[in-house]
Amino acid sequence: MSNQEVARLFRDIAAAYAIKNPKQFYFQMLAYQKASETVASTTVELKDLYKEGKLDALPGIGSTIKSRLEELFKKGHVAHFDSVLKGIPKAVFTLINIPSIGPKKAYKLAKRFSLNDPKAAVDQLIIKAKNGEIAKIPSFGEKSEQDILQALLEYKKGKTKALRMVLPYAGKIAEDILTYLEKSPAVVKAVPLGSMRRMMPTVGDIDIAVATNKPQEVVDHFVAYPYKERVIEKGPSTASFLTSGGKQIDLMVQPVDGFGALLQHFTGSKNHNVHLREYALKKGLSLSERGIKDLKKNKKLKKFDTEEKFYNALGMSWIPPEIRENQGEIELAIQHKLPKLVELSDIKGDLHIHSSFPIEQSHDIGQTSIDEMVKYAKKLNYEYIGFSEHNPSISKHTRDQIYSLIVRRNEYIEQIKLSNKNIRILKLLEIDILASGKLAVDGKSLNLLDGAIVSIHSSFSTSKKEMTKRAIAGLSHPKAKILAHPTGRLLNERSGYELDFDLILDFCKKNDKALEINSWPQRLDLPDSLIKNAVEYGVKLVIDTDSHALDHMDLMKYGVAMARRGWATKSDIINTLGYTDFIKWLKMPA
Repeated sequence: MSNQEVARLFRDIAAAYAIKNPKQFYFQMLAYQKASETVASTTVELKDLYKEGKLDALPGIGSTIKSRLEELFKKGHVAHFDSVLKGIPKAVFTLINIPSIGPKKAYKLAKRFSLNDPKAAVDQLIIKAKNGEIAKIPSFGEKSEQDILQALLEYKKGKTKALRMVLPYAGKIAEDILTYLEKSPAVVKAVPLGSMRRMMPTVGDIDIAVATNKPQEVVDHFVAYPYKERVIEKGPSTASFLTSGGKQIDLMVQPVDGFGALLQHFTGSKNHNVHLREYALKKGLSLSERGIKDLKKNKKLKKFDTEEKFYNALGMSWIPPEIRENQGEIELAIQHKLPKLVELSDIKGDLHIHSSFPIEQSHDIGQTSIDEMVKYAKKLNYEYIGFSEHNPSISKHTRDQIYSLIVRRNEYIEQIKLSNKNIRILKLLEIDILASGKLAVDGKSLNLLDGAIVSIHSSFSTSKKEMTKRAIAGLSHPKAKILAHPTGRLLNERSGYELDFDLILDFCKKNDKALEINSWPQRLDLPDSLIKNAVEYGVKLVIDTDSHALDHMDLMKYGVAMARRGWATKSDIINTLGYTDFIKWLKMPA
């Protein structure tokens, strides 16, 4: 089974638990939801990890789910899953792909109308809705029937529950809605929750919490959002709508005096919260989204208006949302020894920038001039900027022609430097590592550069061993200082290629090379788990945007978010150095 098939299976198991008894199976349901997300976003095939005995390497995969995976890959099915799914019509798992239809609603519909064929279920349900038969079901009614019919018809046109959104896309939607919410005087504070707040690479539905003492005003304002497609639900303290792009936005409101506890609870992760509650119970305390209760003294619930006060009441430092994954953060918070994670304001320059300069490159020419990008870099208060267009096409140019093109670009950059004395401009290139391990630019042309970013863009099916040799060979040139988007993944599109990162990290450490954290929305590469490995190994990292247009330069915050999820501090990130120290590193011979 592929990762995506396993992810769907885990999603179905979570839905089955929700149907059977969400209160009794609450933690199982959350565990499989989390596992589904983890599997969907991982860059390595689970089957390969199983063969290598490394399933433990997946974050959020506990011993129970690990044993299920082992059984799945060994026997082709899992007896426990068969038991959980027993009695649930297969059509249910088709219906839960439809916006506004959750597991329980899907189950009721499938049972009521004997929908057993997953392929025919949608068409059969459309007929039932048009005939007014859904409205007759207790707790449904005419409005619910019309909403379901609309969702079914949209589904037929191809509008399904979308794949998880890449973080920058979800971030833009969330920012727009938060800006709108904050226009209401009833809103004291508005904050995204869940995977969005923890800055996961991909996000499902967007959940937003609002602190207010006027809940009805906030709910009314929320459902009046001008760019919604339709309202799914509206209650006294919660509401949901679909955006015009079909993304579901959920709102919950909380009185100001209890907002901190709610924020902590619904930020997650589940594993973090479970561990935190276990710790609290040992101290005689009970935690909930409403606050903290002293069980020993039978005191009334204590509320908290901020997360900081909530964590402080447990005798620990506030924990940044990005690292709330139960990876040792709670223990360090108790000791008040959490690392100070890198901040966006620490970044002194961006080194992976593609301009529109006509260097006749192999692919993906930029859309904005060097001059414009330099000016914007100054607005971002950068000390330096590196232009790293793709190398000139080797299939269309001779070595001498490539040399001439680089010379011409260098001359242009020198002209730009004359009118931009307060920012340093670096002459770099993003150079392909060919299947042979050689770089697509020869030594004579490389000597024209301040440094090179090297990357793999082809032959992804090459074995892990050979791909690792290829990456190390490309990095071995003295000018090659940074390995760009090291896994090659494209979120929701491809898992990338495999590298032996033990060998890669060892090579980078010994030869003072850096791995890139690429901020491009579909990449967000390195993954946070590998960032953490690099930090622990002492390998330096660089956060770049891979910009191809002016507005792409604002993506830096998402690369910083990935770095924070990987526990990176300012000292772990090369481009937090001032120019003098950075250029020493860049030009230091290996």
